[in-house]
Amino acid sequence: MTITRRPNRLHHTAYVTKDLEATRAFYEDVIGLPLIATWTEADELFGKLRTYCHVFFELNDGSCLAFFQFADPADQAEFGPDIPSSPFIHIALHVDKDTQEALEARIKAAGITEPATYVLEHGYCRSVYVTDPNGMILEFTYDAPEALDPALDAQRRANAHAELKRWLAGDHTNNNNFRSAA
Repeated sequence: MTITRRPNRLHHTAYVTKDLEATRAFYEDVIGLPLIATWTEADELFGKLRTYCHVFFELNDGSCLAFFQFADPADQAEFGPDIPSSPFIHIALHVDKDTQEALEARIKAAGITEPATYVLEHGYCRSVYVTDPNGMILEFTYDAPEALDPALDAQRRANAHAELKRWLAGDHTNNNNFRSAA
């Protein structure tokens, strides 16, 4: 099936926070995402009037990371923030090498250290991970220049379905040529 129209870009992704000011300080002061909107609202949601604050932190492409905090502790308890502690559940943001280095310096200057931060060399990219005040993991990824080769990209796209089918059939052979087999 060929899809001719697809979404333009991410508008926002939203989470519930336990502390809006700690979240603001982390995303704006440490990470450098400007707070561009704060909406304080009261809506009939799921059979009850709920009062909440909804804030947006902007990425360079205009998309946002957004956070909710509810005025009523019962609403707050009902909707979150139960952030999973798995490192496989995270937000990954693309950065260039200089931005990644600057983020690492700001994170260190803010006193955020292991285990809340770590680096993984994936071969095709280098990822810096940091945990926000809500327990959510952010990944800042810099693509290795050699992994951006248009021919390699075309090959990955052409083989994506076959590689998935191979994996699902039980062949778990490593296909990351930028990194040795684990």
